[in-house]
Amino acid sequence: MRVSTLDQHPETQLHDLRQMAAQRSLEIVHEYTDRVSGAKARRPGLDQMMADARRGRFDVVLVWASDRLARSVKHFLEVLDELSRLNIEYVSFRENIDTGGPLGRAIIVVVGAVAELERALIVERVRAGMRRAKLEGHHIGRKALELDNTAIQRDRCQGQSLRQIAKAHRVSAATVRRVLSEHPPQALDKTA
Repeated sequence: MRVSTLDQHPETQLHDLRQMAAQRSLEIVHEYTDRVSGAKARRPGLDQMMADARRGRFDVVLVWASDRLARSVKHFLEVLDELSRLNIEYVSFRENIDTGGPLGRAIIVVVGAVAELERALIVERVRAGMRRAKLEGHHIGRKALELDNTAIQRDRCQGQSLRQIAKAHRVSAATVRRVLSEHPPQALDKTA
């Protein structure tokens, strides 16, 4: 259940869901309620429900309405997909969707196909935008690191650790290791 503001009450949703659970002879193991806007990313009730789902604490999720569950179509599809992978049925009171039956499973397949199409279209739009930016002469991606290989080699020859060198040059230890493998330090000329 979810209500958007603190002055709203989930009792109507609660009554309908308890009645549906009784009609289906389902045992209620936990009731999850959020008193927050559906647009909020952090929702303690939903987060706890998904954690319990991953632990296998229930087999069916009853919701009053699909918009009570997720903050967007994308988020809704992600939640449905995860519940499906966990073999948890999804039942919505208002929309009368039940993934336990053949029609409900078909709806999930259609919804999943639409989501996959949406993701593919997004990827294609991103690629088209990157092609256009390249044609316009814009650099795509992160700028290459400008490293002082000689200074890194010198610091290593002076006995500094990879971590010390990395910190001094503001790069990762893995980057220092890569530079040293590509450009092994030479013994310092003692006469210089």
